[in-house]
Amino acid sequence: METRRVTIEAFLTRFQHIRTVTGMRNPVGLIAVTLNTSGSDPLMKQSGGSQSDGLIINVNLISFVAIRQGLSDSLYSQSQYSESLESTSASSVDDIHEHRQLRPGVYVPTVAFFDDASEDLDLDTIAKHAVRLAKAGVAGITTQGSNGEAVHLTHKERKLVTSITRRALNEAGFQFMPVIVGCGTQSTRETIELCHDAALSGGDFALVLPPSYYKAMYKPESLFCFFQDVANASPIPILVYNFPGAVSGTDLDSDVIIKLAKHPNIVGCKLTCGNTGKLNRIAAATDAATPSDDGSGFMCMGGSADFTLQTLVGGGSGIICGLGNLVPKACVRLVNLYATGRMAEARKLQAIVARGDWAAIAGGIVGTKSSLQTYFGYGGLARKPMPRPTEQDAEKYAEDFKEVVMLEKSL
Repeated sequence: METRRVTIEAFLTRFQHIRTVTGMRNPVGLIAVTLNTSGSDPLMKQSGGSQSDGLIINVNLISFVAIRQGLSDSLYSQSQYSESLESTSASSVDDIHEHRQLRPGVYVPTVAFFDDASEDLDLDTIAKHAVRLAKAGVAGITTQGSNGEAVHLTHKERKLVTSITRRALNEAGFQFMPVIVGCGTQSTRETIELCHDAALSGGDFALVLPPSYYKAMYKPESLFCFFQDVANASPIPILVYNFPGAVSGTDLDSDVIIKLAKHPNIVGCKLTCGNTGKLNRIAAATDAATPSDDGSGFMCMGGSADFTLQTLVGGGSGIICGLGNLVPKACVRLVNLYATGRMAEARKLQAIVARGDWAAIAGGIVGTKSSLQTYFGYGGLARKPMPRPTEQDAEKYAEDFKEVVMLEKSL
């Protein structure tokens, strides 16, 4: 296998060229075919590239690896960071990437774990947590969501979390479990960059929030165009993320999401708005996948465990829920009860899960991590300026989660 460098611009230009010529939405496994292995790439010359910077490309007919130069800068001088990112990237972006599909069920937006003293990423715990969730029966993992403290991470750290998660799943025998990566940010350009980073780190799908910082300046078509532009340029499929509480109250209505769903590279949505009427309209219009019917394959996902059953009854595909970090088996059990027609049991379980989810909503990331520490021996602290829980806080969080955790441990 030949290894050489090309610029980031040349790589992305070539990637877009492959998509145009082949008509493939995600030509991850074929991009290396067109690289000129006998010398410098003409597109690299066009972009003004040199052999001293950019991307490292391993040329092979079925796979490629692309890692930005500079992994050994001051932030990543620790060997655990640079070695982990290099080795993970080499094993995670492969021909399996094209075959991971979303299926109805429970997806967990994983929390990020840090060393309590240094606040460096705790890579071992990130890996172990992902495997624990996979073994509990979840349908997939989401990195860089609200629970994952994406806003507290650098771009390199975001890629590392996704890479470590992908490698851990692969090594534990969950090679075909999809990883969704949160990629929303304030500009179209940076969002597209994060989508590319997600693909290169082993992510299979991108979860994208609408921008909101300049909300007052946006025209009615601005957000629609934002998602269209991102979907056109992303190397991986997109899920539209509607979470008004995280984006200054911006609330995408069902008409906009249904229209966006017609884009071939937009394959789902996550509705943390809690509007089940909206969910029902979108699910019906898109013929969304359900536990009993593949439908069109579009994934219409609820965004909170407290309305899992309502999502499923309304024709939704499943749930992407932060509570799953603490009690994944209980969340999976609820979906399975519905899928097998055991509605009376499902309603009883939904009530317990909803009470547990209220504890998660009230305590936020701090409460979830504190209770992971209390009940499962790991969790740690959120990054500053998030508050450190007092002993009294930890006791309250543990008490609030006790009912649902006891259920979890009985499964």
